[in-house]
Amino acid sequence: MFLTISTTGTPERPATDLGFLLHKHPDNAQAFSTSYGTAHVLYPEASAERCTAALLLEVDPVALVRRGKKNNTADAALAQYVNDRPYAASSLLAVALSAVFSSALRGVCKARPERAEEPLPLRVEVPALPARGGPDLVRKLFEPLGWTVEVERVGLDERFPEWGDSRYVRLVLEGEMRLAQALRHLYVLLPVLDDAKHYWVSADEVDKLLRAGEGWLAGHPEQRLITSRYLSRRWSLTREAMQRLELVRLADADDTDVEEIDNAVDESTDTEEKPVPLAVRRREAILDALRASGAARVLDLGCGQGQLVQELLKDVRFTEIVGLDVSVRALTIAARRLRLERMGERQAARVQLVQGSLAYTDKRLKGYDAAVLSEVIEHLDLPRLPALEYAVFGSARPRTVLVTTPNVEYNVRWETLPAGHVRHGDHRFEWTREEFRTWAERVAGRHGYDVRYVPVGDDDPEVGPPTQMAVFTVREAAGPGTAVKKTAVKKTVEKKKEAAA
Repeated sequence: MFLTISTTGTPERPATDLGFLLHKHPDNAQAFSTSYGTAHVLYPEASAERCTAALLLEVDPVALVRRGKKNNTADAALAQYVNDRPYAASSLLAVALSAVFSSALRGVCKARPERAEEPLPLRVEVPALPARGGPDLVRKLFEPLGWTVEVERVGLDERFPEWGDSRYVRLVLEGEMRLAQALRHLYVLLPVLDDAKHYWVSADEVDKLLRAGEGWLAGHPEQRLITSRYLSRRWSLTREAMQRLELVRLADADDTDVEEIDNAVDESTDTEEKPVPLAVRRREAILDALRASGAARVLDLGCGQGQLVQELLKDVRFTEIVGLDVSVRALTIAARRLRLERMGERQAARVQLVQGSLAYTDKRLKGYDAAVLSEVIEHLDLPRLPALEYAVFGSARPRTVLVTTPNVEYNVRWETLPAGHVRHGDHRFEWTREEFRTWAERVAGRHGYDVRYVPVGDDDPEVGPPTQMAVFTVREAAGPGTAVKKTAVKKTVEKKKEAAA
């Protein structure tokens, strides 16, 4: 089975940089042993203008049988030796791709790091690819990813055209994207099109799928088909993968609200300056407020996939960072985003991800300088807000608390958002500026905090900013429940006066 990857270049940015990205020198023909044969990497052409890398997998059918499933029927026994595996791209080629180009799949290139991050003009050719679903399915899988697809059915036998077409196609993909992303597309979709795997599919296949599908699978229109086929139609694994992908989609949708969607479909020219996404501006506003407060030990309450934790880690003034979320899956995704397993010992000592609910008090959250509730409160039912208020402001009681939430008045500025709809399907409510201030003032007064308000995003003179942020700062002379205690003392004094009278 055979696959080629080509790119073009200029004398200043030569196409032979492909060798650096793949970690395989164009002047060498290299061979790598696999469990099912030998993988060869060679370069049919290598110049500054054009470079092509070829991956040739020479399958050993005996090794394939010995490592495969046992079957006692005569037909099945013969099929183990007489099949398309040595010739047609399948999960065998995907595994070889992962083994031979593992660094390229991760987007790692120490020699040319800037090239690894750049989109390249790529052309991928697969001469023989089994496609259960035909050319239409091939297009449905690759075109949403930005590829221009050229797909041609292969006849059963050119000498006998009346026999019709086979299930195999010749595939050519062209597009401009990062090499790592292109390799991940192939790694997932080659076995999906074959609709078969040559090895036992275990639970860790879900992690492999989500790692390779990061950034594209959660939003793919054929997500369910891809997930089901990749996991060999094992329902329990497919359900787990779909749930985790839905979590990714919801988190991305919540972090990429309506304004950012409009930015993504903006038809402005490339020469116009692109607006900064609201999610980015929100994190910047939070970081500015935390720095101004002098906080070193920070809680990210409702941390989701860890976007804010990731930004906090970049600033050394934050010496201890705790991300808390009720969802174990969200924390798992956050751990992968942060690459905790590869993090250095000193850096890993600064961050901790914990599972917990803000509806209950938690001793682990006490004693921190600051806490952040970024786009969290609107996901709670209103009757549950008092429990969160006490858990954060009454029990944990950090010196500074930052709360951000959408400003519902700004929703009219988005033409794509129907009237009366909230920005995200999981929002239980969205407040006006007055409603948010009323809530914040009540919480501050009850628990001994001062509060001020910071607009996030462009502050529209009519409807205000798209996101509103409250900065709570504990009063130095105030203790937990100070306002409540004062009220109780006042009532006691009044009762004593009445009794004396």
